[in-house]
Amino acid sequence: MKKKVTVEVEGMTCASCALTVKKAIVSTDGTSDVDVNLVTNSATFSYDPDITTISDIQKSVKKAGYSLKLNLEEENKELKNSKKLLLLSIVFLIPISVLMIFDMFKIFMIPYMDFLETILSIPLILIVGFNIHKRAFISLFNGVINMDLLISIGTLASLTTGFLKIFGIPISNFSFVGGMITFFFLLGKYLESLAKGRASKEIRSLLEVGVKKARIIVDNEEIEVKINELDIDDLMVVKPFEKIPTDGLIVKGTTTIDESMVTGESNEVVKKEGDEVIGGTMNGNGRIVVKVTKNQDETFLANLIKLVEEAQNTKVPVQNLADKITTIFVPSVLIISLLSFLFSYFMYDTSIKILLEASRFLPWINPQLNRISLSIYSLVATLVIACPCALGLATPTAIMVSSGISAKRGIFIRNGEAIQRMKDVTTIVFDKTGTLTYGKPEVVDVIDFTKDKDGFKILASLERYSSHILGKSIVEKYKKEGLDFYDVSEFEEIPGVGVKGKIDGKNYYLGNPKEISKIIKNLDESLMKKIDGFQKEGKSVVLLTDYEKIISMITIRDKLREDTKKLIDELKSMNIKPVLATGDNYSYAKWVKDELGIEEFYAEVLPEDKMKIIKNLQDVGEVVAMVGDGINDAPSLKQADIGIAMGSGTDAA
Repeated sequence: MKKKVTVEVEGMTCASCALTVKKAIVSTDGTSDVDVNLVTNSATFSYDPDITTISDIQKSVKKAGYSLKLNLEEENKELKNSKKLLLLSIVFLIPISVLMIFDMFKIFMIPYMDFLETILSIPLILIVGFNIHKRAFISLFNGVINMDLLISIGTLASLTTGFLKIFGIPISNFSFVGGMITFFFLLGKYLESLAKGRASKEIRSLLEVGVKKARIIVDNEEIEVKINELDIDDLMVVKPFEKIPTDGLIVKGTTTIDESMVTGESNEVVKKEGDEVIGGTMNGNGRIVVKVTKNQDETFLANLIKLVEEAQNTKVPVQNLADKITTIFVPSVLIISLLSFLFSYFMYDTSIKILLEASRFLPWINPQLNRISLSIYSLVATLVIACPCALGLATPTAIMVSSGISAKRGIFIRNGEAIQRMKDVTTIVFDKTGTLTYGKPEVVDVIDFTKDKDGFKILASLERYSSHILGKSIVEKYKKEGLDFYDVSEFEEIPGVGVKGKIDGKNYYLGNPKEISKIIKNLDESLMKKIDGFQKEGKSVVLLTDYEKIISMITIRDKLREDTKKLIDELKSMNIKPVLATGDNYSYAKWVKDELGIEEFYAEVLPEDKMKIIKNLQDVGEVVAMVGDGINDAPSLKQADIGIAMGSGTDAA
């Protein structure tokens, strides 16, 4: 049985480093699904404990010049180390800079200037920059050329000129240049660490949403425990205006809860006994007792955090391309640097002419350099300028930042590839309920055709077992009247069609007019006129039958979201085609389509029909995104190139 782990990787500085670590892990027998993320400094992989151990994998990575840590350290550790090295480099750089300025502007003559410049550069290049050279030579020993090697060669070559100058060889002293290169490289690493910290700040803000402690009932007394000490079936007491510690089920009390963290909706939701609550959401003005139903690593919030972290650790196609380019680019830089050295050395006169011309615009250029000085200067300049830091960091940093910010705004990206794929979308298929509408339908009309007027009671009793949002609105309306329900047996829910069941030995069927017309042939003309009138008003119609006659009729309306029309208009301005696919009747679908200005729409479709619509669009070359709400949309969300799930559809999809 394979295990999947995520570990911290120490010592990576560029895309080549990440590839080296990946090769080291892959080379260990029993490992698979290896992914190394430079931005998060982490490696995720699966391994078979019967074949290898974490210790074996750590040894392989150590041989490559890096180290693995099983317990992920604090997020700011890397930032602290980078800051420490940067400050240390400044300490050594300041005296060199002061001496250089005095010498450059001839403020006063400094004896043994070359000696002082070289001696002061040694601790900056060799001590502060020690890890750069260490990683460079270990990677070279392992047959890998990375960014550290470019910096190491450049700084050591610069320092070497200082020693040569001291020993009387006629060459310009570039040791100070080597010190500056080391400083700017460390400054870059510090800024990179700072960016990583800010990028992952959004993930930490998700963690901060949770509660650290909870009150539970033990022997009729309330005691306070840490959140990680909670067990399933513990009874938590949540007082008014407190955050709910973890996912659970209300066993006592009624309250309102702010679930905007989950739904994005600012309206509070009424919760009572038997309702589920989510950890991290804010309790309203009621005191409730909640039974813990999930372990801490299985909660809604924990799953969201895992989702974001997985997205940040995925590689998009363009990143894989960048990694491939980097493996070629770095050795190419070395070759170009060598060619630059040889050109300056053997084509010295031509090089000097170029420098003379450039010095007219760039006054810091020295056209008086001798042959070997110019050659080394060209070598160092090429090595430093061409370091491909940004090439390896740009894409993963963008993924990390975008997924983190999206998470804070309630948009959770499951896979980084979706970000890249989203730009190619040409068509977006919308379900109606909960996407274009608020997803909070209300019962408008109740028409009962029975003598004893219990049609609504039968209808509500059937819908009590339904998971459909329309059914829930019917039940809520019925409960407000304070009535009881019938017992229902042999209940069956048919997604996108309706429900059926048996009450007191009699069979009932509840569904839309289209389905009911298949059972009750030749529906009354006056009834059909009423149904048509309701549908043109933007109402959904639900009919109840006992397989012989129509017993009751209910109309429901779900308001369109205020910003839906603006969204559709913006999509059209971006040449993205909006398509409506709903299980509602033709008249209602047409009303929605006309209100929003959607040209292509499909009405009275089943879940499998939505899949076919998406597939047909894909077959003609469209890149399709599907926006759905509800379990019945899960197959369509999976069929689409990009699935955008809202509400209960998220878990299923």
